[in-house]
Amino acid sequence: MKEVIIGGVGKYIPSKKVTNNHLSEIVDTNDEWIFSRTGIKSRYISTGEDTSYMAAMACEKAIKEAKTSALDIDLIVLATCTPDMFTPSTACIVQSIIGAKNAVAFDISAACSGFIFALDLAKSLMKMHNYKHALVVGAENLSKFIDWQDRSTCVLFGDGAGAVVLSRSESSGLGNSFCKSDGDKWSCITIEGSDIDSPFVDSKTIRESKLKMNGNEVFKFATSTIVKSINKMLEENNLSLEDIDYIVPHQANIRIIEYAAKKLKLPIEKFYTNIHEHGNTSAASIPMALSDMYEEGLLKEGNKIILVGFGAGLTYGATIINWSI
Repeated sequence: MKEVIIGGVGKYIPSKKVTNNHLSEIVDTNDEWIFSRTGIKSRYISTGEDTSYMAAMACEKAIKEAKTSALDIDLIVLATCTPDMFTPSTACIVQSIIGAKNAVAFDISAACSGFIFALDLAKSLMKMHNYKHALVVGAENLSKFIDWQDRSTCVLFGDGAGAVVLSRSESSGLGNSFCKSDGDKWSCITIEGSDIDSPFVDSKTIRESKLKMNGNEVFKFATSTIVKSINKMLEENNLSLEDIDYIVPHQANIRIIEYAAKKLKLPIEKFYTNIHEHGNTSAASIPMALSDMYEEGLLKEGNKIILVGFGAGLTYGATIINWSI
């Protein structure tokens, strides 16, 4: 059976850069407070670009990098928790924008773990249905769900999109992966949906449309699962940490990544981070990091890389890849 490789990467970020100093003008905070607790210096915020637009721009870059055509794309799996609308899927809107007329397109929702889940799903579908090329996208427009007066959350998140083109190949590419959920802790991170309001209910149920997070619970969950996920990947592939060139974690908080590095007895440089520049972009963070790494010339053919995500649901997962571009 043929393998699946990453053949192209791309990202898109809005033009509006919001620094910690900018935030200090609208909420009671400052640069030192934010950076010391999160490692974040800035983030990029949409000034009108919706999730579909950002995703489409990232997809076009990935397609160009893969030296293929939108018409060659058989599958689009888009991970987001901030879709343009409930229906249709954001992936279908992206399909229209980029002209991928031959693809099947749909969204998945696994928050910050979304790209890992989408990558695993797309790989499986490619092998099952013999698709030749797939787009896997992580895209978020979190700013439209942020409470900009809540300094515990508004300082964390940014907008953006990242995409990869997966292609069938004789070369070794995407390795094994795993995805897990802990639904008992679903209430730790929420963005609620539409109000329950119809002629058939006694009283209207008001939903909270802004992001809410139990920071302490999420931190404990993330610090435990990131180490567990990396060790699981090593064990299942009979590898040691010395065999891994980079670990690319979800960019949630630098303290989570520092904890993992210390627990694994690794230099922090083994973990690629761009959270200082982009903040937490949820499902977009890992593909955006891969795109940055590629543009910086860090990725070499044959590099072994572990991707690890964790987020609302609560969800987590990891995958290992052999870099092939």
